[in-house]
Amino acid sequence: TGSAALPAAVGRAVEEKFGVIMLSNYGLTENTASAAMPPRHGRPRYGSSGIRLPYTQIKAVKVGSDGAYEADCAIGEAGVIAIKGPGVTKGYVDESLNASLFFEGGWLNTGDLGRFDEDGFIWITGRLKDLIIRGGNNIDSRIIDETLQDHEAVELAAAVGKPDSYAGELPIAYVQLKPGADASAEDIRLFAREHIPERGAAPAEIHIIDKIPLTDVGKIFKPPLRRDAAEKAFAEALANLAGRGIGIEVNVDDGAALGTLATIHLTGADEGAAAEAAEIMSAYTMRHEIVRADGG
Repeated sequence: TGSAALPAAVGRAVEEKFGVIMLSNYGLTENTASAAMPPRHGRPRYGSSGIRLPYTQIKAVKVGSDGAYEADCAIGEAGVIAIKGPGVTKGYVDESLNASLFFEGGWLNTGDLGRFDEDGFIWITGRLKDLIIRGGNNIDSRIIDETLQDHEAVELAAAVGKPDSYAGELPIAYVQLKPGADASAEDIRLFAREHIPERGAAPAEIHIIDKIPLTDVGKIFKPPLRRDAAEKAFAEALANLAGRGIGIEVNVDDGAALGTLATIHLTGADEGAAAEAAEIMSAYTMRHEIVRADGG
C-alpha cells in the first residue's frame, strides 16, 4: 500500500472476493528495507505489519512536545516507532536533517505512529501528527476510524485531535455517509461510545461532511481536517471577542518550519483586546501568534 498500513477491511475484502491472502510488511528507506514482516504460516492479522525481523529492534515510544524521547510505550499504547539494527542509516548527507533523526541511544526516529500487541505484532497507524494526546494519554486515531467505519451508514471516517484548553486535545471525527444512508451525528457518536474500548478515545464530536479528503491514490488525507478542527476550536474560544465587534480570522499552517502554527488575525482590536486574545490562546499547546490588522 506504500506509505500507509493496509486497512484491515481491505485485506478481508480481498480475501473474501479473490480467495488470496494479502500480507503487509513494514519498512522504510532509512532502514535499508523491511523491519517487520508477517509470519508465513497461520491466519493473517489484517491491519498488522507482522513481527520484527532478526537482528532488528523495534519499539513504540512516547515523545514530548519538543519531539524528544520520554519513555517506552506499554503494550497496546500508541507511540512513535523507533528502530535500531544493522540496517539503520548513519544519517543523511545533508547534516541539517539529522538533528531529529535519532533518539538517545541510536534509535531511529521513524516519525511513524504505531503500537505493539501482546504477541509482538506491530500495528502501524499513521504518522506522528495522527496521534491524539488527551490529558497526557496517547490515543490511536486509527482505532476510532475503523470502529466508525463498522457503522452500517458510514462510508469513510477520519478522527483528528481538536485543540482543547484543558485536555490538550479532544478526539473528534469527520464522517462521510454511504449513498442513500440516513444517520445523525448523534447516532454515530453513541455508536462510537459503545464500541470503542477506550472510553477516552470516543469522539467528543461527530461532523458529517459530503466528502472525506483523499490523496491521489485514494487514501484518507487528514491535514485539511486537522486544520478545520483547530480553526473551529480557536474561533469558538475567541467568540466573546467577536461578539464585541472585533473581527477574527483564524488560519492554521501545519507545514510551518517549526511545527503547526495558528495565526489569529484581529481587526478593530486595541492592545487590550489583543492581550485578552493572547491570554485565551496561552491555554492551548499549539504554537500561535496574534496579529492585529493595524500591524500591532
